[in-house]
Amino acid sequence: MPNPRLNRRDALVGLAAAGTVLAVGAGGVAEASGWLNPQRLTSSRFTDRFEQLYGRHNGFRRNHAKGLAATGTFTGNGAGTEVSKAAVFAAATVPVTARFSLGGTLPDVADQPATVRGLGVRFDLPGEGQWRTAMVNVPVFTDSTPQGFFDRLLAGKPDPATGKPVPSVMNDFLARHPETAAAMKVIKATPPSSGFANSTFHGLNAFIATNGAGSSVPVRWTVVPMDPPGPATPEAGHDYLFDDLIERMDRGPVSWRLMLTVAQPGDPTHDATLPWPADRRTVEVGTLTIDAVHTEAPGNARDVNFDPMVLPEGLGPSDDPLPRARSAVYARSFERRTREPKSPSEVDVEKVNHDH
Repeated sequence: MPNPRLNRRDALVGLAAAGTVLAVGAGGVAEASGWLNPQRLTSSRFTDRFEQLYGRHNGFRRNHAKGLAATGTFTGNGAGTEVSKAAVFAAATVPVTARFSLGGTLPDVADQPATVRGLGVRFDLPGEGQWRTAMVNVPVFTDSTPQGFFDRLLAGKPDPATGKPVPSVMNDFLARHPETAAAMKVIKATPPSSGFANSTFHGLNAFIATNGAGSSVPVRWTVVPMDPPGPATPEAGHDYLFDDLIERMDRGPVSWRLMLTVAQPGDPTHDATLPWPADRRTVEVGTLTIDAVHTEAPGNARDVNFDPMVLPEGLGPSDDPLPRARSAVYARSFERRTREPKSPSEVDVEKVNHDH
């Protein structure tokens, strides 16, 4: 059953504390400084861009629109306290609310192996603390700045005649953004797995971890699946990735190891297109376990804003501009979709269970 503790207020908790946006009623959403300069780029313009690509779909997220809610636990092993004093890294178990998703603006898009897969997680910590993170199954991000992301969305808009981006437009964009071209090569060299349950999900952005002694270091995080790996298969049904996940959950919980990668001096923290060297130290800090999935409905992960700037004490932002930008755009998307009527989600857990 959906978690009854989740509600609209819960989805907004922490936005003001994140220091970038304030979700309010008549006042709208206050813009962050810097990249959200009114003369350049605003959260409204960014959210509009998603709607311009494939139309407006009321009640759904403007990106990663197709999804499936989930619940479970995270059990820390205590090793993470060496790096961060965040309560989530203590040797204890906390509840989590999660969401599996596919990148893109269409809530009923057909599943494809190469489509970016997302995993958003909200960790409910002792007291009122929370940690929220939105991860994807690619090892680097395609863009180093919010403006680059914004421009790439338009460059990748499909031609109605072919259903694919116009090659000359995308080539022109890549010529002006060599960092994106390089990131795409890294992504292409990391083929997707066969499904959600055996996907590795990456946080991508650098954050600053501070331990109890006051020592700080940049980190990135990744969740590594315990399910065996397997290559992606050709499309086997309109919703096959989600159907396979639901069927896998019928056999028992699915787990991932949460790993912190610790930077060395000189490793880039400002640019998510740049991978850190493979020999960087990693710390296994605990196990994320998903034990139930739910059709998206009011009161579950459908109503959670996986704002990457909702961080526990012991984790803070770095000089990477993307998390702050994402925070503002997520808030704008949340504000819009919670005021709109919503049609049923494409993925229906009960229907899949009934059919099988």
